[in-house]
Amino acid sequence: MSNNSLTDLHQMVWVALMAATVGAGAFLIVPIGPVPVSMQPFFVFLAGFVLGPKRGAMAVALYLLAGTIGLPVFAGGKSGLGHLFGPTGGYLFGFLVAAFVCGLARSEERLITWSKGLACGSAALLILYAVGSTWLKFTLSFDWYKAWMVGVVPFIPWDGLKVGIALLCCRYLTKYNLLPGQR
Repeated sequence: MSNNSLTDLHQMVWVALMAATVGAGAFLIVPIGPVPVSMQPFFVFLAGFVLGPKRGAMAVALYLLAGTIGLPVFAGGKSGLGHLFGPTGGYLFGFLVAAFVCGLARSEERLITWSKGLACGSAALLILYAVGSTWLKFTLSFDWYKAWMVGVVPFIPWDGLKVGIALLCCRYLTKYNLLPGQR
């Protein structure tokens, strides 16, 4: 097997691994209302930072596919199209975009800088909140204020912390050459 084939295989293993961690994060929840606090955003941000935009989004797409076909990987062990298109569906679709945006921080430089990582993480978070709260508003017939108060405000401090810790983890993995494609 050539070195290029091994690198591709290593990257695909990481895509599957990150999809699995997003699914595992669904079981680490605090049910505070229609949108539970979970560790999923941490793993979504980490997937983007670690894998880059395309493969990070691919990991989240694989996670969404697993939940859609019936594996209990959505928050609270849920699955299926009904849950995907339910009140939290906007956040699930937002995860796809958030992983892509976090992945934009990964470039030719070996180590993602704090400023670039936090900027991409903050943008990902804003997009995730915009998609999720808009979806929440329309599926539950909330007004904008209520959608914001239920679907965004309680999560801001936790999700900001998750972005920072995901970036820290990625920088650690990079420092010790543990990421796919590194030597």
